[in-house]
Amino acid sequence: SGLIPFLQDVVFEEKKPVLGICVGMQLLLSSSEENGIHEGLNWIQGEVVALEVEEPFKVPHVGWNDVQFTDNPLFENLEQGTNFYFDHSFECKIHEDAVIGITNYCRIVHASVCKENLYAVQFHPEKSQIAGLRLFKNFLERC
Repeated sequence: SGLIPFLQDVVFEEKKPVLGICVGMQLLLSSSEENGIHEGLNWIQGEVVALEVEEPFKVPHVGWNDVQFTDNPLFENLEQGTNFYFDHSFECKIHEDAVIGITNYCRIVHASVCKENLYAVQFHPEKSQIAGLRLFKNFLERC
């Protein structure tokens, strides 16, 4: 469709900030195994794999989880361990120094990444009430 060259210009030439949400985070990675093996945009090194958990945890991961994050403008004025709403059956395995947020769902799961002007979250800020609104405000004002 010609959309990828356009997006690459916007992201890498014009340096516009981009915020990927859930599948938007997954698209930034190198590959995905959801519904077969597929190439991603490969803007962040990593792959999307099926979320595997032990009892009593369930897949899909649906609900509120605390997120621990690094010092990043996306999370400014949010307390460590802020709850965000998750809804996913696949997870992002990041292979470079881009992880800025994690959650514990049976084990550590990468919840957020940042690489230059690329920001992404596995959770849903649009469903995360006040914390989600703060994250959007941070992105619009600081990122």
